[in-house]
Amino acid sequence: MPQVGAARCGRRRARASTIACLMVMMIAAIVGRLAPVAVAGELAREELAQRLSPPFVLGERDAELPVWPVFRSEGGTDKLAGYLFESADLAPIPGFSGTPPNLLIQLDADGRFRRVSVVSQHEPVFVDGLGPEPLDRFVEQYVGKSLAQNVKVGPPRAGTRPRSGANAEIEGVAKATASVRIVNESVLAAALVVVRAKLGLVAAARGPAARVRDDLVEPATFAELERDGLVAHRRFTERDVEAAFAGTPGAGLDPAARATPDAVHADLRVALLNVPTVGVNLLGEARWRHLLERRPGSHLLFVSMGGRARPFDEGWVHGATPDAFSLTQDGLALDLKDVVFEAEPVLVDAPKDPFVVLEVFEGAGFDPARPFTLSYRVIREKGQIYPERIAADLKLDVTWPARFFERTEVREEATGWRSVWVDRRGDLAVLAGALGLLAVVLAGQPATMRRPRLVAGFRLAYLAFTLVVIGWIFQAQLSIVTLAGLVKAALVTHDLGFLLWDPPSLVLWGVVIVTAVIWGRGTFCGWLCPFGALQELVERIARPLRLPRLRVPEAVDRRLRGLKYVVLLGFLAVAVIAPGHAEQAAEVEPFKTAITLVFQRAWPAVAWVVVLLAANLFVYKAFCRWLCPLGAFVAILGRLRRFDWIARRVECGSPCRLCERRCRYGAIGRDGGVDYAECFQCMDCVVIHQDATTCVPLVLAGRQTTRTEKAA
Repeated sequence: MPQVGAARCGRRRARASTIACLMVMMIAAIVGRLAPVAVAGELAREELAQRLSPPFVLGERDAELPVWPVFRSEGGTDKLAGYLFESADLAPIPGFSGTPPNLLIQLDADGRFRRVSVVSQHEPVFVDGLGPEPLDRFVEQYVGKSLAQNVKVGPPRAGTRPRSGANAEIEGVAKATASVRIVNESVLAAALVVVRAKLGLVAAARGPAARVRDDLVEPATFAELERDGLVAHRRFTERDVEAAFAGTPGAGLDPAARATPDAVHADLRVALLNVPTVGVNLLGEARWRHLLERRPGSHLLFVSMGGRARPFDEGWVHGATPDAFSLTQDGLALDLKDVVFEAEPVLVDAPKDPFVVLEVFEGAGFDPARPFTLSYRVIREKGQIYPERIAADLKLDVTWPARFFERTEVREEATGWRSVWVDRRGDLAVLAGALGLLAVVLAGQPATMRRPRLVAGFRLAYLAFTLVVIGWIFQAQLSIVTLAGLVKAALVTHDLGFLLWDPPSLVLWGVVIVTAVIWGRGTFCGWLCPFGALQELVERIARPLRLPRLRVPEAVDRRLRGLKYVVLLGFLAVAVIAPGHAEQAAEVEPFKTAITLVFQRAWPAVAWVVVLLAANLFVYKAFCRWLCPLGAFVAILGRLRRFDWIARRVECGSPCRLCERRCRYGAIGRDGGVDYAECFQCMDCVVIHQDATTCVPLVLAGRQTTRTEKAA
């Protein structure tokens, strides 16, 4: 089809392409030379020590990992209580600005979070928008949670669900779903590195814990319980104790043990009272149910000990954590607590040895169907005035019969960014359907453009969908902030993983690239940008007011169009030279205020959006045409377009200039040629081109045909 003004358009395109290439090369040079490396730990030892309160003290930095041991002072000695570290040292997962959030994490020795606080973050939604307070409240929810649990981010709501067994859900933050998922992954990934390297494997890695079968109750004597493996039993002689102290300063310090090596030092038994066959037979049903009701969700161990050892004497503190006993499973120590319980067993053949009930609390990740070890600590002293205390552990390995437990078979859940894609598969399906429909309509011309009213109605409905669904519901407003993170990641960190945390936005970025090659800038800016849709819809609503349209002189308009490229370059320069001010520089975009936060911001930001929307009523889409840095970037991508898809006729531009006058974007020149870098693909000119009652050449041709037919 003949093209008008091809030479002139070609020259304009060549100049614009040269400018775009030079700008990209300049950006790459600045970023490659000045961009900082990934965030690392930011706090000195003195600052870390100030964040601990007694009885905790900070040790020296670990020689293998960038972590700091934390000790608890007890009775003049320091006992390892966990580790303190920054997430950026161990799991630097980039956020949407390209910079990883950095969290200070204090982990107890049993894999439980004692502290999680924000050291630094550059997430646009939290820097200026929602503010940092929602993120601070979000990370506080980790305190008390355990890495033995499956910690997941749930939807925002009033209050979180109570923690339950191997699962723990923390409340997300509205309008910041992807950002808090990145923070969650940073916290868990960094903590897992420490736990695996310093504290052993995490129980949560094996999946949900087994559940005690409530429906299996069998009458049994104590001897039968022990025979069936429901009571684990081991007898330690004095010889066994002496063997435990062999090679230590405590060897040979007990004369009684040397005199009677075959005597019983500790006759240790342990049973799980949660198992109905154990609890009902051992305590009686009424007392058993009363005990379980007092400790819902916890695992209760019946521990008895006969022999020479006397761990339950006057030194025993009821209701406290016992020093004499410890429990480990899969290399991870789990907390035990004494439960005040004084009722005697009802079974006549039960040993008359002293006993206690020890509690493993619900969130510890204890799996009763898996092997574990119960240890009893024997203490010997050497010296008179300041005796040295030497300890040795007597260990009882326990595995209870599998038939008293059941494990729910669950599918392996996606983790990290994969879980986000799984959670948002419904959103992605809706988005894919909408994009497919748009592609059919745009690619189906001229057939789809022959009914002007239908095209206008479809466009209006699609813009409403873009604003409400893609923008406000899916939160998929693309932003220049993501571009800054993309450039930084590509040239410095070489990690583009941060894009995967926001699936709808990533899909739209893919659409931008593909459609730029096919149609140019217009598909995104004219159909898929939520703020662009908001401007157009506001203008439609305000039409009855008949506000005057300001006609900007062509020469001035041409110069103002170049301003958006200057804004783009200026923002990227700020992002790499002064990254701490990049979020403030990004405020030139009204997207965060109008779309991400739906106007829930301080008045200056809202005022900026109102000014732009008001300007749009007098100069159509002034922001998009003159100031939008994202539009400038998409226009640069549009230079990849290799063909002119908007049909023109020889008469376009001379003598017919109807399309030029009706184009509200000023994308059609006097010669009838289309400036695709400024075209928003509204399809008005395409509809005119197909309409025999509107297009002047077609109207004239129709009249000539009518006259010819009449003459004939």
